[in-house]
Amino acid sequence: MAGKIKLVYQCTQCGFESPKWAGKCPGCGEWNTMLEAAKEPVSSQRTAVVRSLGNVSRPMPISDISTTDEHRYTTGLSELDRVLGGGIVKGSLVLIGGDPGIGKSTMLLQICEYLGQGLRIMYVSGEESARQIKLRATRLGVQSPNLLVLTETDVQYVVEQIRSERPDLVMVDSIQTMNHTELTSSPGSVTQVRECTNTMMRCAKTLDIPVIIVGHVNKDGAIAGPKVLEHIVDAVLLFEGDRQMTYRILRAVKNRYGSTNEIGVFDMGDHGLQQVENPSLAMLSGRPKDSSGTCVTAVMEGTRPLLAEIQGLATTSGFGTPRRMSTGFDHNRLALILAVLEKRAGYYFSNLDTYINVVGGLRLDEPAVDLAIALALISSLKDTPIREDTVVFGEIGLAGELRSISHSDLRISEAGRLGFARCILPYHGLKNLAGKTFDGIEVIGAKNIRQAFEAAT
Repeated sequence: MAGKIKLVYQCTQCGFESPKWAGKCPGCGEWNTMLEAAKEPVSSQRTAVVRSLGNVSRPMPISDISTTDEHRYTTGLSELDRVLGGGIVKGSLVLIGGDPGIGKSTMLLQICEYLGQGLRIMYVSGEESARQIKLRATRLGVQSPNLLVLTETDVQYVVEQIRSERPDLVMVDSIQTMNHTELTSSPGSVTQVRECTNTMMRCAKTLDIPVIIVGHVNKDGAIAGPKVLEHIVDAVLLFEGDRQMTYRILRAVKNRYGSTNEIGVFDMGDHGLQQVENPSLAMLSGRPKDSSGTCVTAVMEGTRPLLAEIQGLATTSGFGTPRRMSTGFDHNRLALILAVLEKRAGYYFSNLDTYINVVGGLRLDEPAVDLAIALALISSLKDTPIREDTVVFGEIGLAGELRSISHSDLRISEAGRLGFARCILPYHGLKNLAGKTFDGIEVIGAKNIRQAFEAAT
């Protein structure tokens, strides 16, 4: 006999449950996130379904656990393999999120063509019909006979098919469309997303089959549903980039099998996603010459140095309060840099509108970008171009000083490889380069922002 169902209020951000509604979530502090949900008791039938996925685990000594049999599947996209840490690990659960239309489903179908040469793949879709998937696969050139398509939203039926077919890889698009029949809440709710993800996780672990699930994002860019969803999976990959631009950045937010600092760069074209093997060169293509307000900086994305172009604009404000806008850079950090420029360096922007843009759709949050942001704004203010053969990087302190950063040698080497002749960095960072030589590039140390701007022009 089924237990009595009771109503509770759950936070859509963290999953916190409360017997009564509250405007502010007691768990995470977010406002207007408590929604009504039905909480069902765990039935014996449901417990039996969970146990049927595999034998009950037994405790064992950690010395008897082997790690040498970890097997990875290469996807045919080296950029994706880099982000995953070398490929897809057997028995892992990977979550891929991103804005609608950014290329999540396209990438999954593309790797099916390569993986389908030796693996059987089950593609579960709750959003599209089999005909729609076939049309998109034909456009992308995917014709592998080992690709099985299942259009179903019942997660329990999907698990039964996985146990029956025993594919080598499962893809679920998307987890928000999956439905657990023993729950009365609608698909996409906090309870449904959490339970469906738990069911797929048990399936992946017990059958040792890697599962890739697609997750929708909310208006803030975070994975829709409770934060516990990201704790369940082994890896969380996020697609970044503007849909109006061609470049896409795949970034690892969480990865139990590799680094979380790596990124993959793709170019969206008519035939799907194409890998960008040299992202620095791609980001700098079309850079204007002898133009003020532009500066090139070097950032580190994991173990990969990447050159990016920063564009700044300072113009007379037509309003009482000047505007501060930034694309691809933290707005609060921009306000801090402007305050330091006025207080410590003597460059006044208090009556000017200031705009910052990171070219190519990149999002930069490394402190090493501070100096390039400052020089781009000063260049626009003075209408003085920065030399085209110059790369700058460094962190700006509140006293106006330039502070040293890590991996300076890798940044300088990347700049020299692309033909830049001069590199400006904090003076105190030169001691970390003692004994290292860089052919064809001049390394200049600057103690403050004014020295850096004089050397850059």
